[in-house]
Amino acid sequence: MKNEINTGVISPPWEELEGALVPAIIQDAITNNVLMLGYMNEEAYSKTIETKQVTFFSRSKQRLWTKGEESGNFLNLVSIKNDCDNDTLLIQVNPVGPTCHKGTDTCWNESNTVNYGFLSQLEDVIKNRKENADSEESYVASLFKKGINKIAQKVGEEAVEVVIESKDNNDDLFLDESADLLFHYLILLQAKGFTLNDIASVLKKRHK
Repeated sequence: MKNEINTGVISPPWEELEGALVPAIIQDAITNNVLMLGYMNEEAYSKTIETKQVTFFSRSKQRLWTKGEESGNFLNLVSIKNDCDNDTLLIQVNPVGPTCHKGTDTCWNESNTVNYGFLSQLEDVIKNRKENADSEESYVASLFKKGINKIAQKVGEEAVEVVIESKDNNDDLFLDESADLLFHYLILLQAKGFTLNDIASVLKKRHK
């Protein structure tokens, strides 16, 4: 993916835009997080395609501006897509360093990390329970206090329950046991010092 640039079906209809600037939404190709918003004219668009580094038209400097030309924090091009009206660009990139000029990952002061929605929230809760196991009075904290053997045992027990329920026709029980298995597996990952993102990285390496 890093070596192939997908510029979409067509470029914006520059002749119809008559020199107007089009918004360019910059999105991390890996995390899918929005990093920043810039503007392009036809020349900036063409230079981006040619150099494979995102170039904007700076409204303040009134000239072309390649992101990273001073800081070294370039936005390496992965793909460009047009919106339904062909007047806004979605540009996926592999960023080099922080994107914002203030030194943050994004221009919204957010961390550019992979997010798995509710599962990431659940990971954060489990991490907090682990870090405060001595003071917490919760089921998760109690598991961390009992140690890795107990946690691994619970994962094994829940795995067996999933196998048993998969052989029956009660979908609700199957889903309940599946949720229990995933929950305890997330606890086991934290106990071993890993996260879902570590598992996703292994799977990505295997994917061809």
